Amino acid sequence: MVQLPGGTFQMGSNSPENRNEEGPVREVTVKPFAIDKYPVTNRDFREFVREKKFKTEAEAFGWSFVFEDFVSEEMKKKVTQKLEGDFPRVDTAEDGYHGVSPVAAFSPQNNYGLYDLLGNTWEWTASEYLAPGRSRQRAQKMHVLRGASWIDTADGSANHKARVTTRMGNTPDSASDNLSFRCAADIPDHTAKKSRTKPEL
Repeated sequence: MVQLPGGTFQMGSNSPENRNEEGPVREVTVKPFAIDKYPVTNRDFREFVREKKFKTEAEAFGWSFVFEDFVSEEMKKKVTQKLEGDFPRVDTAEDGYHGVSPVAAFSPQNNYGLYDLLGNTWEWTASEYLAPGRSRQRAQKMHVLRGASWIDTADGSANHKARVTTRMGNTPDSASDNLSFRCAADIPDHTAKKSRTKPEL
């Protein structure tokens, strides 16, 4: 894990190009924490499932979008009729990968050496998602997803605009091949002071 010193910063965007979920800009203070250098990979998750005998949602529901290429057209029709939509078909593979790229396929996008923070998969956060102008009361609690995914584009012409400030909410039971997470942990202040992390994100 990479140790980050914490501090106060301006979060969000007031850009006219932003979506409602990105603004307004607000001052946020974050305590020192540690975060995985990479998102959790399928291999990491498989090891966790085997070690803990964890039952995945794919096993519980009997299907998964991760295996779309192996599903018959008839089965796809049945599933998409229930979802009232289509499987994503926007990936042009311009980056050399169809769908999600392997971890560390591209260099870190920051001075901390953290990989895949933007544009590969949406990453779950522990923060509760509160849509602007909406009541805190809703049927199901939502959490923030950030960073956009391979389905999204820089100009926003397909799905979302892939930007550092891009965020959206989703229910914790949501699953797709364009969602991921990385582990993070609080660290004591005295440990953070000894950390040799770089000063800019």
